Amino acid sequence: MSRQSLLRPKEGLPRGVLGAGDARFATVVRIFAGMFPGRRFGGGALAVFIDGRPVVDVWTGWADRRGEQLWTADTGAMVFSATKGVAATVIHRLTDRGLLAYDEPVATYWPTFGANGKADITVRDVLRHRAGLSHLPGGVTKDELLDHEAMEAKMAAAAVDYLRGRPAYHALTYGWLLSGLARAVTGCGMRELIREEVARPLNTDGLHLGRPPAGSPTQVAQILAPQSTRANPVFNFVAPRVAGLPLSGAFGAMFFPGVKSFVQGDIPFLDGEVPAANGVVTARALAKMYAAIANGGRIDGTQFLSEELARGLVGKPKPWPDLNIGVPMPFHLGYHESPIPGLLKGFGHIGLGGTLGWADPETGSAFAFVHNRLLTPMVFDMASFAGLAGPLRNAIGIARRAGPAAVPKYGARYRDPVAKAKGRP
Repeated sequence: MSRQSLLRPKEGLPRGVLGAGDARFATVVRIFAGMFPGRRFGGGALAVFIDGRPVVDVWTGWADRRGEQLWTADTGAMVFSATKGVAATVIHRLTDRGLLAYDEPVATYWPTFGANGKADITVRDVLRHRAGLSHLPGGVTKDELLDHEAMEAKMAAAAVDYLRGRPAYHALTYGWLLSGLARAVTGCGMRELIREEVARPLNTDGLHLGRPPAGSPTQVAQILAPQSTRANPVFNFVAPRVAGLPLSGAFGAMFFPGVKSFVQGDIPFLDGEVPAANGVVTARALAKMYAAIANGGRIDGTQFLSEELARGLVGKPKPWPDLNIGVPMPFHLGYHESPIPGLLKGFGHIGLGGTLGWADPETGSAFAFVHNRLLTPMVFDMASFAGLAGPLRNAIGIARRAGPAAVPKYGARYRDPVAKAKGRP
């Protein structure tokens, strides 16, 4: 297709939207732009790949709460639970090299994990949220939550609960289960592994766990969330007690004292390694990861995952209601299918606020949508992507049949902070 077939600033893209897109995604980009109508609605980015090639890479809006800093090609958003898909991809890379096996007990690799009735929990059980370890240990503090090695040790020492073997979303503990497992076979933490096992082979700087290091091209967008620090004595008294109940569901899996303060100010949540929740990514980088999965494990001439393993990630999970969150979250190996039947084909992972990364191997397509809005006047943030799903699916089908137009490659390539510190290129 010709240059004129691409949407560009002042050449088909809505006002305020930067980047580029295949012209057949015009409706999709217009809907995306409409999600950020003013400064108080923040900013975001959308990226789409077909057959391993980028066909949409656009961004718009503001990266700060005051509406003074524009979203850029290298603005990253904290994507909450969409981080889990990235952490799971690390596990798949290690499995591909023979360091792990899905049906082997976790304790085979991480011996201390076998304590308190956990000797038979397999890697597959953990990836499918069936380990029976979904609730945070009682009395965990903010400081402990930011100490990833301490949290991994708590997971190793914990006893399983009555949900063992049944689908129960591990909202926060999932990340430390995966990082403890990965550390046992590599000696590295998940922050380093996400960089080495995902960002480096994909040649992108846009994938980080926690706050990107000083000098990184990826700059974190501020989270648009209520900034009031007024205490609520009744809530502060009741909440920990409710969270500690056996039937506390998702609340018990997510609540800890001071949870609200973690996304305020300079976002202290980013100062730890929470592989289930505090990933900072660009839409482009997250979509590229899923594009490799959707394209038989291959992208940009690199075999990111073996074709056999990539095919096995599809699975056929049953849409049973999750026992913690009450809605169907059909998990296979770290990714879930659409919680709303028929909305999306394929699999990926959604995060709080509606950010998500997604792969559809059947059409060879992948996409990611990220933003910095949480609990703003646009109260349906969690479902904000639903309006894009149908038009996006249609545009992918049309573009694939006619031959998609690739867009320029924006954003910073992989940067090695260790090499940079030592003066290497």
